[in-house]
Amino acid sequence: MLTKTCVSRIAPLLRSTALLLLAALFCTEALYAQANLHTDPLNLTPEVREAHVYFYNLDYEGALSRFEAIQRANPQNPMASNYILMTLIFRELYHQDLLDTTYYAHDSFLSSKRDVPVPQATRDRIEQLTNSVVSMCDNLVKQNPSNANAYFARGYARGMHAAFITLADHSFVGAARQGLSSRQDSEEVLRIDPGYADAKMAMGIQQFAVASLPRILRIMIGITGVTGNKEKGLDLLRQCAAQGIVNPVECRTALSLFLRHDGRYPEALAVQRGLAEQYPHDYLFRLEEANLTKDKGDGPGAIATYKRLLDDARKPGYFIDPRLQMTYFGLADTQRGQNMIADAAQDYLHAAEQPKCSEWLKRRAQLNAGEMFDLLHQRDKAVELYNMASAGGGDQSQADAAKKYLKTPYTGT
Repeated sequence: MLTKTCVSRIAPLLRSTALLLLAALFCTEALYAQANLHTDPLNLTPEVREAHVYFYNLDYEGALSRFEAIQRANPQNPMASNYILMTLIFRELYHQDLLDTTYYAHDSFLSSKRDVPVPQATRDRIEQLTNSVVSMCDNLVKQNPSNANAYFARGYARGMHAAFITLADHSFVGAARQGLSSRQDSEEVLRIDPGYADAKMAMGIQQFAVASLPRILRIMIGITGVTGNKEKGLDLLRQCAAQGIVNPVECRTALSLFLRHDGRYPEALAVQRGLAEQYPHDYLFRLEEANLTKDKGDGPGAIATYKRLLDDARKPGYFIDPRLQMTYFGLADTQRGQNMIADAAQDYLHAAEQPKCSEWLKRRAQLNAGEMFDLLHQRDKAVELYNMASAGGGDQSQADAAKKYLKTPYTGT
């Protein structure tokens, strides 16, 4: 039962069903008493929790304006800047069609030729915020070497920046250095405060990522003392998801991705369905549920899930800025796997025609649509699409394959 004190704290949040849900999940006196021992008090404020609701519903502008207000009120708190950094990074990755985890479920993205045109102003602000947080935390640690919140905030910034340069720039060496620094900061947090569950996320990601590297790279990295263990990494993520304050949702997302990477689809789907049920207006959580249904081999179930997602997207205000190209592309891939070639051709075209489709995904969709039209013996249409996919300027990652099929029709082999 909620106490009068708790009710007074959440009163400003009672403006929507989503906020009521958040209040029910987080606002108990027991949680406040326990969490205050293992997190920065800022992370427990109603303002921060409210901003996270906007973030998890992909309302990045709504989240950003709220986090910026929090930062203005707490200019010396590095976590206030970290929340802005998080929102800027994920907003940009979303706009670049880089948050569909189908891209990362396998290792092919490591060798992708894709160019990601991040606006310079956005890149500059991400760099400035990262450097500012690290500098602020360095000073706090010098003042108090036992400041667990400062170590966590520094590791958080480094981890966020590592994710950004990995996905946007394919800067794997730089990201590995930042990831290791984030893990070291997290280890220091847990040395100071073993109950600081949020620190387990960086450690879990590093454990799983290192263990997933090819054997020769694991040996080379192991010489430096950095080792990995997949099950240990997954267990750390589960602990953070269950006990963390700052990033339990992110831990569940990473857990789902890693399980998917290893082909453990039922487990991944169970995690993802929980996220989709908690945040039904998060377009990406719903999309990932469909992707996992596809990957576990349930083609008809996946098609139905993709179509439900498209139906919900047609409802005014149901999703904030849904990037439907990702749904159409996943639907087309599933139809292709079910030998529904004509349907797949049309849905690849629908993906390419979406007004906010990135150049990279558009050309992937055009190439795949061309392949489908070749299978349908509609060579003229296939050639038209291959020419689009290989046109000069913009993304060239599909050009070689498209030029190959301009010379010789695609046959499915």
